[in-house]
Amino acid sequence: MGMSETLKAISDPARRDILEMLKQGKKSAGEIAEKFNLTNATVSYHLSQLKKANLINENKYKNFIYYEINTSVFEDVLTWIYGLGGIKNEKN
Repeated sequence: MGMSETLKAISDPARRDILEMLKQGKKSAGEIAEKFNLTNATVSYHLSQLKKANLINENKYKNFIYYEINTSVFEDVLTWIYGLGGIKNEKN
């Protein structure tokens, strides 16, 4: 997934809140839904968008799916952002 898709995925406040929650450790979809005033379908949609952008990983255990943050994508985003502030062309 490209940079624009990643930035689009994190542009939504609910998805950013989910990512903040997942910083604390892996959670099931039910645990995530409990913390938000959203329907299960809406939480599922947000999780699918984050997963599509490779911002989260899912692991199945028995009857549950657990989600956890994928920090490597954030490292790529930060590298790109830091690169924007790199060497500037000087015009004389």
